[in-house]
Amino acid sequence: MISTLIELVTEPFAFMFMRNALMAGLLTVVASSLIGTWVVMRGMAFMGDALAHGVLPGIAIAFILGGSLMLGGALSAAVMIAGVSLASARSRLGEDTAIGLLFVGMLAAGVAIISKRGAYAGDLTTILFGDPIGVTRSDLRTTAIAAAVTIILTIVFYRPFLALSFSRDKAQVLGLHPQLAHLAMLGLVALVVVTSFRTVGTLLVFAFIVAPPATAALVSRRVPIMMGVSMVIGALGVFIGLLVSFHAGTATAPTIAGLTVVAFFLILAIKEARSGAQRYRRGRSLLTAG
Repeated sequence: MISTLIELVTEPFAFMFMRNALMAGLLTVVASSLIGTWVVMRGMAFMGDALAHGVLPGIAIAFILGGSLMLGGALSAAVMIAGVSLASARSRLGEDTAIGLLFVGMLAAGVAIISKRGAYAGDLTTILFGDPIGVTRSDLRTTAIAAAVTIILTIVFYRPFLALSFSRDKAQVLGLHPQLAHLAMLGLVALVVVTSFRTVGTLLVFAFIVAPPATAALVSRRVPIMMGVSMVIGALGVFIGLLVSFHAGTATAPTIAGLTVVAFFLILAIKEARSGAQRYRRGRSLLTAG
């Protein structure tokens, strides 16, 4: 029984492509957990989702022209960030409205561009949902660099990010340049999205940025602990997701992303059950005392 279980766990990772997928997933988890914690704390999930879709036109153009997908995605993300800033600053529209407009516009543009190719469905699926088992050594290097940059900038901007998470005005009073910190935060979100689409795709990277940090927020309010817990949850999602995908024959990226979301609702259910049990015990104690 034990030997069979060990074989089920180790068999998939006898293949190089599975080991590459595992390494890429773990590196993505490090970067997405760090920036995702700030996204969750600031309530920027919608912006994160919009950026995950906003990179699609640039990636699509680069894909068709045979250029750098990373560069195409980065340029598209820059256009998205600039457009949101301009629309919210120069009109009466709120930031959410500007994000929503660009979200739909960029996604529609990306799909329209990809549809010009004959292999429309396959190309779109690859970009949106990624190809974890097709990760190369070059992809691993890129993901590792992105993780290192995210770690460094998270340390450098820790105090501005923390102050910004509570109040932009407070960050301004403390001289922590909230506008610069905000742009740095958006830049890190874009970096993670652009460098992670090979692992989980532009559509599902949003799950990595939000689900593990949101789950971590259920069990801790301290930022460093949230980041650590988020990494553990994300890493488990990658590892178990790869195992399930290999043995069950399911699509790899959606399986991994889906498990991170399931983890959130599982922890939430456990927390609610414990809270309910505590309320019941307190109620019984009051009745007994009365």
